[in-house]
Amino acid sequence: MVIAFGVSWASWFTAVGLGGSVKQAPTVLPFLFGAFGPLIGALVIRVRRGRRGEPAPEHVVRIRRTTLFWAPLLLALASATVLSAALLAHPAGGPALSWNDAKEVMQDAGGPAAFLVSMVISGPLSEEPGWRGTAYPRMRASMGRFRAGLVLGAIWAVWHLPLFFIDGTVQNELGLKSPSGVLFAVSTIPMAMLTAYAYERAGVIASIAVHFAVNTTMVLLDVKAPVTQAMIIGVQTILATLLLTTTRPTNKPAPSIPTLTDHRRR
Repeated sequence: MVIAFGVSWASWFTAVGLGGSVKQAPTVLPFLFGAFGPLIGALVIRVRRGRRGEPAPEHVVRIRRTTLFWAPLLLALASATVLSAALLAHPAGGPALSWNDAKEVMQDAGGPAAFLVSMVISGPLSEEPGWRGTAYPRMRASMGRFRAGLVLGAIWAVWHLPLFFIDGTVQNELGLKSPSGVLFAVSTIPMAMLTAYAYERAGVIASIAVHFAVNTTMVLLDVKAPVTQAMIIGVQTILATLLLTTTRPTNKPAPSIPTLTDHRRR
């Protein structure tokens, strides 16, 4: 946590100090680097574990056949939570869905391929190895699934805080004290539970897929209206609760490696 927050916050507050938009140099450089704080923290922990002879969490290092089945399925399901919520929100006063918004977003990113690559790297790939691949298994060793999801979701929300002060970010457009900004912070909790379920089911690749699906669908649909955000939170909370309460965890915390001191005590 110290590494993740230290790298990200130092980079992002540097971007705040530089001023300007994240779409322009030099602000864009620390903004992009800051997203990799959780990944850097995960890599440091992995090296530390390797030197001590400790195993990495099972679901991080193994790619099983079930991953090839569950990752695409969970990706589609995660995207469906956003799309269905947006459709339900429209009769309640939310904006209508428009394909023109999606096309404009992809054009601004340099085309569909560049857009998809950027959505994979910025967020899912830069965060999930840290949050779900490293922090979550350790938290599960001492707490239940819902508590771990709640705590990690709250931490995740706080981690995003500096982004509200950087011009050009989604968080800055929402506003820290606005209903949309508050709902963005709340949305990290059901997201933490969905990605945790994906991790337990098929490893960090599946959690990356879920994170990517939700982020990409929300960007393409230009989700900013509070009513749509609230509907997404509701749909994802119901789905996460059903998944976590009707299935058993498929992974267990890795056992600790006995140390030399432990052998001497025996």
